[in-house]
Amino acid sequence: MKTPRFTKNFLFAALTGMVIALSVAGCSDDKEKVADAKQSVAVAKPVHNPFDHSHDEPVTDVQKHKFEHDFADQCVERELKHSTNKEFDKNRYSTPCMCIAKFLMKDLTADEAQLFLGEHKNAQSLVIKYENAAYHCLQQNALPKGPDFSRAPQQAN
Repeated sequence: MKTPRFTKNFLFAALTGMVIALSVAGCSDDKEKVADAKQSVAVAKPVHNPFDHSHDEPVTDVQKHKFEHDFADQCVERELKHSTNKEFDKNRYSTPCMCIAKFLMKDLTADEAQLFLGEHKNAQSLVIKYENAAYHCLQQNALPKGPDFSRAPQQAN
């Protein structure tokens, strides 16, 4: 079976052309493209996502300290509203309230600090974090042992 000479030459030329094209494309200079890509990334601002609660604006240590003490004082005042022995209860509630405030302070965002300190409002995210912090801080204390209603084993006489 003979292949025409024209087909052999055409096949050889096509393969040689593909090898040269692929090697030239693989050896191209990408330095300009990389520099342009870096500049476009630096210029482009990230799109604001309302569900992203990242710490874009850092909360200063002064704001955190003020939040911690204001929140602890508010917590103690809230607990003392219906108290009969205010001095005893103030000392009793100050430790867990400070623990809750420190726990909240660890993950405090700038928006939450502004709402609480500036506008004297509690953000919904702060309420959720408060419940988590209260659970965490109040679980540190050992709960009193409840009454035991089981019968004591009777001894045989």
